[in-house]
Amino acid sequence: MNVINKMGFSLTVLLLAAWSCLAEVSDTEERMTRSASASSLASIRSRRMIRGKQAPHVPWQAMVFLSDNVLDGGYAGGALISDHWVLTAGRNVFVRKRRQDIQGKDPVIPKVYLGILRRDEADMTKEVAVERIVLHPGFQNHSDWDNDLALIQLKKPVVMSNKVTPIPLPEAGQDLADAIGGLGVITGWGWGMFLTSATSLKHLTLPLANHSVCRGEYNRVALTPDVDDSMFCTGPARYEENVCFGDAGGALAVTDAATGDIYAAGILSYDKSCSRYPYAVYMKLSSYLPWIHSVIRGDTENSFSLRSNAMSKMFLQP
Repeated sequence: MNVINKMGFSLTVLLLAAWSCLAEVSDTEERMTRSASASSLASIRSRRMIRGKQAPHVPWQAMVFLSDNVLDGGYAGGALISDHWVLTAGRNVFVRKRRQDIQGKDPVIPKVYLGILRRDEADMTKEVAVERIVLHPGFQNHSDWDNDLALIQLKKPVVMSNKVTPIPLPEAGQDLADAIGGLGVITGWGWGMFLTSATSLKHLTLPLANHSVCRGEYNRVALTPDVDDSMFCTGPARYEENVCFGDAGGALAVTDAATGDIYAAGILSYDKSCSRYPYAVYMKLSSYLPWIHSVIRGDTENSFSLRSNAMSKMFLQP
């Protein structure tokens, strides 16, 4: 094998590994990468660019860490929602992300870091120990993206500070349509143009997208979410900046126009939009409040019947 052929072979192997691990594309697309040229590699790199701005310190941002190596699960985002709980995408607590690889398997207990801005700050001083993971009971019941949420319980309560503070969940009556400017802010350490994650936290201000348009975009494309009423979407920013691989699990923060309250409207699930598709897809948290609250307050299978029995007896007493 001559030198030119060796160089071409090495490039092909590198490209195949990156595309299959990061994009999670179809088998057909994976086979196409075997014959990709150097110009194709440049094109794929451009599709992994979030092009966000350096973020200030975001006190609710969590890093959910399985490995430095994307082949071993990588790392992504999460949102601190109380002193004991971090909310993230369900797929972030599995090494392989597809439904066929996850069904029947237990989640991996991740490392969780709070109060960090740079990737190299993720050390033992910023790590919070994890007690357990609670996946949504309907996680991936039909596709890779259904009910893509996981609650991570921390072993000890977090000490609040100017660097670590939860973000509120939506309250009754808070509607995405009332967000100031129809905009939200997302933060993450997502993958950049050189197939590596950002060294510092980035942020993007993204417009909320028309639900029916987003649904129409993805419901006809294989290996993308079936967008339903428990999801919502954002479009790209002004100069086509968008979320990308590794940003999943981050909270889209919005400001209520009436009250000025800042809250987490959604958790990013489909972070594969990059420059390939226009829309990022989130789990709409207002749709999941009953489940979130039931987990946080420690409900068991018997909790509802126990409460009902107690109430019935009290009502029946003369």
